[in-house]
Amino acid sequence: MKTRNASLSTQAFTSQAQARDAKIRPVAIVVYPGAEIIDITGPMEVFAFANVGLQKSGMCREPAYPIEVLATQRGPINTSCGLQIIANKAYSDAPDNIDTLLIAGTTDVDILLGDAALQDWIRVIAPRVRRLASVCTGAFLLAESGLLNGLRATTHWAYCERMAREYPAVALEPNRIFVREGFISTSGGVTSGIDMALSMVEEDWGSELALEVARYLVMFLKRPGGQSQFSAYLTSEAAHPDLRDLQAWVMAHLTVNLQVEVLAERVAMSPRNFARLFLAETGSTPAKFVEMARIDAARHYLGSSALTIEIIANKAGFKDAERMRRAFIRQLGVNPQNYRDRFCHRLTTEFQS
Repeated sequence: MKTRNASLSTQAFTSQAQARDAKIRPVAIVVYPGAEIIDITGPMEVFAFANVGLQKSGMCREPAYPIEVLATQRGPINTSCGLQIIANKAYSDAPDNIDTLLIAGTTDVDILLGDAALQDWIRVIAPRVRRLASVCTGAFLLAESGLLNGLRATTHWAYCERMAREYPAVALEPNRIFVREGFISTSGGVTSGIDMALSMVEEDWGSELALEVARYLVMFLKRPGGQSQFSAYLTSEAAHPDLRDLQAWVMAHLTVNLQVEVLAERVAMSPRNFARLFLAETGSTPAKFVEMARIDAARHYLGSSALTIEIIANKAGFKDAERMRRAFIRQLGVNPQNYRDRFCHRLTTEFQS
């Protein structure tokens, strides 16, 4: 704890914090065998560092965010990586004063879907907490419990297709880092739980404290872009054999004319019928699929080569760098250069011409 005390500024957020009443906001995190460790410890660290900052500023004598870990029963829980975490209490014995309740995610969603007792408890406890939130695939527990029906939500990008298929009543937003609807928040993949927890600290105590915590964690207070910049884009393969072949042809011919009329002619269909069938089969319009395919190719070049942005734009079929920039911002929320800065697999000082 000495390292944290020395690292967090005592002045940066004092002015904002003094304008607020000190409040104790108990946090509880639900865990279970196979839960992702970062889904648990990421948000916990945010609240723990907020406690340090508030105590050093003199605003709180006691931790503003006392944290408890809940499970089916007290004791050690094996997480997905093999490390154990200790549950303070069984969730059936959880206190009545929980302010913020978090649900950790897992790579095995069926663990959550098969736990009827946990689902029943979530339905009962939800109206009693000020904030209910899921990290990563923890959203599946909220969806299965019916708590996300009619609400906007998100989950890990790799599980969005399954959630959309199994819970059509949820207004899924796959590209969001986190989404808040009323008192319920859902976050995307793994580390996005940290982003969500930072937003809660900001809501409670102001941006200066949240920014100070983010600085210590060496991350953005508000991360630019959405989940799409991390995801594998072309995941919707058509079942129709002609359309499936066409998708493969598109990805191999990104620099040619790929307008709807051209694609429809290749499968001997009218543009209208082709566009309708393509959307039904893939969930995407032909134009968006082409744009995504070109973005995917550009991302490969950006992350694995030293080619200039202009050359990559041509090789990916965008014709010019400005068109590629607009497509990246539209679909990923970041421009190509920022994407390269974050994801380049090798550093080089010399660009190929």
